[in-house]
Amino acid sequence: MLVRLCVRWTLSKTGQVQSGRRTMSNELMLDVGQANELKMAFRREGSWTNEQIKRFCELRGLLSQVLEVLEGRAEIKPMEYVVDLDAAPFIPNGWTVESHKQGGQWKYDATKVSLYLSEGQKGGKRLVGTKLREELESLPVMNANLLEFYLAHPHLIPEEWKGEYIFFWGTVYRDADGDLYVWCLFWNGERWYWGCRWLEDDWAGYDLAVLLGE
Repeated sequence: MLVRLCVRWTLSKTGQVQSGRRTMSNELMLDVGQANELKMAFRREGSWTNEQIKRFCELRGLLSQVLEVLEGRAEIKPMEYVVDLDAAPFIPNGWTVESHKQGGQWKYDATKVSLYLSEGQKGGKRLVGTKLREELESLPVMNANLLEFYLAHPHLIPEEWKGEYIFFWGTVYRDADGDLYVWCLFWNGERWYWGCRWLEDDWAGYDLAVLLGE
């Protein structure tokens, strides 16, 4: 991974950043050893890509904020998200909502999200969607509002969900022909997409239901 410093600071004798023009004094320089330390740090701290490193270097003010943290004058806190599980879900033209389990204003917590697989789906078995719906009736299934939230914040979708079809049984739709459907989330090899499944279809071992855990 090629790493180079993308920001150069020029300081005046008073320690303030000069505007308008640059001088050649007090320029921040990196030797080969320091550049290698940066490269190893990016490799160690998460799965950084060259594109992300470029954005990190080009985003004005970010390095200054990192310096504030390093000097103990600031701290980093994770963003808090609230998902409105009471809101009306998105409805395609000609469709209606058959059922929609509300869940209030839910403060997103990835540790509270779990996946459910019925015994009727294990060991290569398949279970028709209408039967699975009955089985899930008493379970805390998440609705389609969480699906919309994930599509708006794909960086929050767990990596281990790739290769599976993740269904949001808390919302059941009826199309213009009267058939019932549940929406799902899936990875197509390049990005996350949504789709739907007819309830008269069969659910296999890769068709998982999203639940709200304890």
